Amino acid sequence: MKIAKLSTYPIKSLRATELDAATLTKHGFTYDRRYMILKVLEDGSYENMAVASYAEMTLFFTSITIPEDGDALHGTITITFKPPTGEQQTLEIPLKPKVAGLEDMDVIMHRSPTKAHKMNQEYNDWLSACFGFEVVLAYLGDNLRNVLMSTSGNKQEASNGWFSSFTSKATQLVVGANNEQSQITFADCAPYLIVSEKSMEDVHSRLPDGQQMDITKFRPNIVVSGADEVWEEDFWGELTIGGETKIQTEHNCARCKSINIDYATGQPGTTEAGSILKKLNSNRRVDPGAKWSPIFGRYSFLHPGSEGHAIKVGDEVRVSKRNAEGTRFDWEGLSTN
Repeated sequence: MKIAKLSTYPIKSLRATELDAATLTKHGFTYDRRYMILKVLEDGSYENMAVASYAEMTLFFTSITIPEDGDALHGTITITFKPPTGEQQTLEIPLKPKVAGLEDMDVIMHRSPTKAHKMNQEYNDWLSACFGFEVVLAYLGDNLRNVLMSTSGNKQEASNGWFSSFTSKATQLVVGANNEQSQITFADCAPYLIVSEKSMEDVHSRLPDGQQMDITKFRPNIVVSGADEVWEEDFWGELTIGGETKIQTEHNCARCKSINIDYATGQPGTTEAGSILKKLNSNRRVDPGAKWSPIFGRYSFLHPGSEGHAIKVGDEVRVSKRNAEGTRFDWEGLSTN
């Protein structure tokens, strides 16, 4: 197998920035989901925005520019708004802004709270004009969120008995893998989401002849090509990339109505692809921990020994650990944006 595509999402729920290569950290790709957009409600409170509820977010494209000297403080993210009608508009924001003087704000995602920085009003005004209602752009900075699902309870390693297994898993649900609290950015559940191109063949088979679904609707960080069987990733326990970089594939990714969105219009899809969630529900509700949602892809964590490794499109991928049974999603929050 090989890496077919790498994607990062500098602003949560906007379109991806495709990469030729990426540096891996335990919190995800270097600039992945460090920003997010929140709607300002009438009472002055904030509502997290995600594709499932705000389909028009798919009309915003992103790209990252870093100077030749590699100084991220002078890097930029370009947001391009491409409405179905009317002229496209662009905005540049700092890749790594200076947070001194920015207003702090509280953000809670899936019951996991963090602090963030409210960006300057000029950026909020531009985004508000595009959306047609008031929003704010939040920057995570050095803050992080705790992972609230088990991050090592699905390894299926041999134990010394039922009590050892029970107490070990109970501890992991509280403190995360390796007795340390796993943390993430504004990603929903895990630092990485890995999907298989092979399984897209099964997705395409559910659509009329000539229609295909864009794999980017599943919001992956890493797309793997060359698997032998569709859905074999359900049993992946660990992948080794380029012979030495290890990623632990811990949990199935349960899907929501965001995959029904027509990315060309920024609205719920009206073709057969617009009902793909229902089509997948027919036989892809395979995880008892997320029994009402179809599964596509694996939530994944970087092996501690692979911190700082670089990977690139075309790198060889092999399954270095395979689970005998499917894993169970152990967390209460479900979303894939």
